[in-house]
Parts: sequence; C-alpha cells; structure tokens
Amino acid sequence: MPAPERIPAGRLSAMEPTAEPAGPQAASQAPPEPVREPVGSLAPELLAEGELTVRGQIQDASNAVLYCTVALDGRSADCVYKPVRGERPLWDFPDGTLAEREVAAYEVSRACGWDLIPTTVLRDGPYGTGMVQEWIAPPGDGDEVPELLALVAEDEPAPGWKAVGRAEIGAGRTALLVHADHPRLRRLAVLDAVINNGDRKGGHLLPGAGGAFFAIDHGVTFNSADKLRTLLWGWAGEPLTDEALRVLRDLRAALADGAPLAVRLAELITKAELAAVRARVEGLLSSGRHPEPSGEWPAIPWPPV
Repeated sequence: MPAPERIPAGRLSAMEPTAEPAGPQAASQAPPEPVREPVGSLAPELLAEGELTVRGQIQDASNAVLYCTVALDGRSADCVYKPVRGERPLWDFPDGTLAEREVAAYEVSRACGWDLIPTTVLRDGPYGTGMVQEWIAPPGDGDEVPELLALVAEDEPAPGWKAVGRAEIGAGRTALLVHADHPRLRRLAVLDAVINNGDRKGGHLLPGAGGAFFAIDHGVTFNSADKLRTLLWGWAGEPLTDEALRVLRDLRAALADGAPLAVRLAELITKAELAAVRARVEGLLSSGRHPEPSGEWPAIPWPPV
C-alpha cells in the first residue's frame, strides 16, 4: 500500500528557485558537500539545531507537509517539516497540538527501545513552530521490501499472516484483509495501543533499506478517550509477548511522576492525556493481552491506506 507522504512523480511542488549553474571558478570556491547521515539513525541534534531549508511541499497530505533538508557542522539529512500553522482543525483534538503529539509518540517509542518511529523533534522553522522528522527514503534497487498488508481471496490467512477482516473490493465482492505476523509489526500494535493511535493506516508504514520499516503520522494520538483505529487487529485478544510485557513494565516506571519521560510528555500533552497513557499501560499489563475493538468507535481507519 502506498505511503501518502512519500513523493511520487507529480506530488511535490517546488518551494525555492533552482540555482543557476555555477562556473568553474565558483565551483572551486564552493564549500564541501555535507556528509549525508544514514537513514534510520538520525541524531536528534541535527534535526533540532541544523539549518532547515524547505525544498518542496507534498501536495495531497491532509495537513501542510514540507520536504526539507537540514544541515549542521558538515552533516546533512532529508526531513519532513509539519508547521503547526498548517494543521487542519479536528473536532476531537485541541487546535494546534498535532505536532506535539507526533513528538510525544516518538518519545514513547524511543523509551520502549523499539525505535519504530523516525527521529522526531519540535522546533522553530521557516513557517513557525512545527514537527521535524527524519525522512525515510524508499528502498533502493535490490533492497528487500517487507510485505506487511495484503488482500487475499482465501477465507483464512496463510501461515505467517494474521486476519483483520473482510473488505469490500467492488462489484459486490469481498476479500480478506491480512497483515504479516511480523515481530516489528506486533511491537507497533502494542505501541499504538499505548499511545491510542486513531489512524494506523497502511500508508503510514514506510519500508526502508535492509528490510526494515518505520511508522509515521502520529498526530491523532494520546486522546484521553478510546480512539484506537488500526489495521493491525490480527493479534486482538491474544497474549502479549514476554518482550512486550517487559517493555510495558519498564514503561510504567518511566511514566512515574518526576521520571524524565513523564516530564517530557507533560510538556507535549495534557495532564488528562498523560494520566490516560498510564492507565492504558496498566490495563495492558493487567490483561496481559492485545486490546480488542471496543465497539464504541470505528475500529478501522478510513481510508485504510
């Protein structure tokens, strides 16, 4: 399923003029090209303190999403910048808080030790305060690309897959929606339950180099009311892994009053939302199982991609 915040042909509009070709003398005096940082391991300092240059705008994203480069001390990287002033108001979230929620999701992911979300910071930029996140480039030729979601004609998932439910595919036909029984994807299902992700779509899973994948777009998270909507229901009701239980116990300690993670989250979300995070962690530890749809809120995001 395609990622809506990648840049296929025709979906990036330029934000700055192209420079005139430099002559031989200008080229000899030009500073050396910055060293490109490896994808998936970007230092927060580069994103937070580097010079941010807007290169283009992703045209069909729900909110303003700008494709940028950031450079600091001879290092550079591509990134995404989502200014708060470009956020569309939502009826069930306070205005101007989506960028902070994206950063909060990254902080929780990092505290879990899973690093499922690209490096994400909150900083000032050319269009004001916003979220800046490491850009996950598409895999190159020859790179392994994990298959994570599929529609199949069978009534039961094949080995290595988990069923989500039947999906209409047109002309009165249905197919079985399945996702991979992948350990990294299962960790993401736990993380989404903790942060109460209201929008886990297929397009928010970005394959990277070496068979890895990353999760993006966490603006509608941390609501104090149950908002969990996801395509990753295949483990619903199943026991949590021993690893997940250990991580949740560590996360409970990290969320205690005065702990660094709790202090950081208090800067990004409300007191009620922080209390709800703690309650969700306690609930997962108490049940020892993946959550199931509540029935009080649509369980699948729309559109699912």
